[in-house]
Amino acid sequence: MMDYTDRHYRYLMRLLCPRVLLYTEMVTAMALAHGDVARLLAFDQAEHPLVLQLGGSDPLLLAKATKLAAEYGYDAVNLNVGCPSPRVQEGRFGACLMAEPNLVLDCIQAMQAASALPVTIKTRLGIGRAEVSELLYPLIEKLAAAKITTFVIHARNAWLEGLSPKENRTVPPLNYDAVHQLQRNFPELSFVLNGGVQNLEDILRLARQFSGVMIGRAAYHDPYLIAKAECILYARSTSLPTRAEVVLRYYQYACAQLTQGSRLYPLLKPLLGLFLGEPKGRLWRRLLSGVPNKDNPQIILQALEQVTLS
Repeated sequence: MMDYTDRHYRYLMRLLCPRVLLYTEMVTAMALAHGDVARLLAFDQAEHPLVLQLGGSDPLLLAKATKLAAEYGYDAVNLNVGCPSPRVQEGRFGACLMAEPNLVLDCIQAMQAASALPVTIKTRLGIGRAEVSELLYPLIEKLAAAKITTFVIHARNAWLEGLSPKENRTVPPLNYDAVHQLQRNFPELSFVLNGGVQNLEDILRLARQFSGVMIGRAAYHDPYLIAKAECILYARSTSLPTRAEVVLRYYQYACAQLTQGSRLYPLLKPLLGLFLGEPKGRLWRRLLSGVPNKDNPQIILQALEQVTLS
């Protein structure tokens, strides 16, 4: 998720969840061609396994981006063919590419040729009012022939006109049955479900029905939710870390990042939801949200002391 699943958030999630597969924010191939590659691609080795999600529609640029992903040590790359935002449409990538399956195939094949990294794809069920069979089925058939085996499916259509990106996450109806049908029609492929997953019960139920479940905003707003799910799904032998333990470890990371030039607020932002649902969760969020414009990481320890006092 743009501006959310940055390297600091991913480090926090790895403290909570040692085994879940983490994805970066969508990084455009154009940005990698003309921007600060180190800033866009650097990550902590603790984040493995980690997938770089790419956006773009130029096979050459996507090939170069995939090669960079391999050089930086990512574990896989994922092509986003699901984002409906107007800005993304203007760049001719994201969900609008569902209407251009031959171009998507060219992009995927260029990415595969650029490195040995696994390549996956994230898509919607369709665009506008199109039936699943109109756009998604032909796309899957083409990509399966090119040896793409993992498809992350946001189980609703993308409406490219008349809705904001936020509305596109809620207004087009969810259709999990369509993803079940994909599994039946393409049993040799893996389908990871995305969209509408809000709580622990959803995660546990859907993870057993599909090859996997991708969780976005629910994981950001309540990071501890994913730790609980991982502990159950993987039958972890080690106990779930307490929130206080996670904060203390993250504090050490934040101190190190500040010495390397990071600013404090981006480091605090991933922590805001850590105590969601706890008795002093609102106090925790308020203490970290109202910090003065100073890069003093002691605010983390001071806030922790406040919320853990009996």
